[in-house]
Amino acid sequence: MSEPPIVTTGVICEVLPGRVFRVELPNGKLVIGHLPGRLAGLGEELALSSRVHLEMTPFDFEKARIVGPVNHCDE
Repeated sequence: MSEPPIVTTGVICEVLPGRVFRVELPNGKLVIGHLPGRLAGLGEELALSSRVHLEMTPFDFEKARIVGPVNHCDE
């Protein structure tokens, strides 16, 4: 049985090559966030200080999947 993902937000603090970003979580921890291929076009919208929604597996707290930007209406 698979575990549901942990859903959180973060702030992009570094843009890395290949749709990869260093993201700071609300608790200050830094994780590597990747943008899935289906959202590749979103990569141009994301920049330093962009707030993003993340999904993380409960088995690896070093990586996260970026699932989209945080819109003002989401806050």
